[in-house]
Amino acid sequence: MEIEFWWLLALPLFFALGWLAARIDIRQVVQESRALPRSYLAGLNFLLNEQPDRAIDSFIEAVRIDPQTIELHFALGSLFRRRGETDRAIRLHQLLVDRDDLSEDQRLQALGELGQDFLKAGLLDRAEAVFLKLRGTRADDVALRYLLEIYQQEKDWVKAIEVAAALPDHEGVMWRKDVASFHCELATSALANSRFDEVRRHVDAALAINRRCVRASLIEGDLFAAQGKDEEALEAWKRIESQDPVYLALAAERVMDAYGRLGRVEQGHMLLRSWLERHASLDLLDELFQWEIEKLGPKAAYDLVREELRRNPTLLGLDKLLEAALLAAPAEQRGDIELVKQLIHGHTRKVARYRCDACGFKARQFHWHCPACGGWETYPPRRTEEFDLEP
Repeated sequence: MEIEFWWLLALPLFFALGWLAARIDIRQVVQESRALPRSYLAGLNFLLNEQPDRAIDSFIEAVRIDPQTIELHFALGSLFRRRGETDRAIRLHQLLVDRDDLSEDQRLQALGELGQDFLKAGLLDRAEAVFLKLRGTRADDVALRYLLEIYQQEKDWVKAIEVAAALPDHEGVMWRKDVASFHCELATSALANSRFDEVRRHVDAALAINRRCVRASLIEGDLFAAQGKDEEALEAWKRIESQDPVYLALAAERVMDAYGRLGRVEQGHMLLRSWLERHASLDLLDELFQWEIEKLGPKAAYDLVREELRRNPTLLGLDKLLEAALLAAPAEQRGDIELVKQLIHGHTRKVARYRCDACGFKARQFHWHCPACGGWETYPPRRTEEFDLEP
């Protein structure tokens, strides 16, 4: 009973101590908030209300009142850069870099911000110099990622490969796709200049890094074709079906040309028909349709599209069907078919797009490297019919 009595006496004491500690913390917070310039708090309020212009004015005033507020300088510089005022951001961050009273972490942060300013301004050489200074520091990972972005913009694929190899997550799937694509860029350039040994080296490197690299298989087939080895070229292009069949349309014309040089056109035609049966594709249908129009005539092309339209009904397929019907129709019916075809064709041109799987960017033209997000092999050659519905 005596222990319980003392506990009862101690409880009010603990409560009083807790209340006193809370009062001290609150007093300290109030004192610190009063020490901040009013314009700083106003700037935060403008940011929360999505008024960046007024926030910048308030932060500039706060920096004028208290030049020692380092974090405020960083916030202001980032705002300048986001608004496209890179000159002001560069001046601000350069002043921070030149200060003698910064800690090591603050100086590294200021250098990183300055490098981003140069990059945003398109001053790639100056941005590269800044990020190279950050190599081997605690900001090494950040420096590597920005250097990789710089070298891709400069199309310096050799340096891009070196930097990618130094990234801490260099075994990831995205890393394998990116680096394989860098080797493909080098292989494409070498092939254009008939440096066949160099092409072979980069294709092998790309496939060693990413066995599913469709572009490497395409280039390998092109290499064999340039050397007069059409059988080997066909084997390389046929491999695409097991890598990613959506890219088969890119090999279709190459395959038919190779079979033509070998004198086995019908075999190539049957191969493309089998691809289309297994993997419905507007682009593959388009390639096969053009070939049948030229080689077998409108009737064969019409039968091909009609059969595919039954399996996979699309407006683009209907457009091709009308094109074949127009060529085969009697003269008195062509006017009506032409009118319908023009209506369908005009609409399909507006809605048929290639679409990036990563960011959703849409365009009429196929890209290996997405122009919007910079992703590699995120932009498959698969046109989709997307309709913008009015509310």
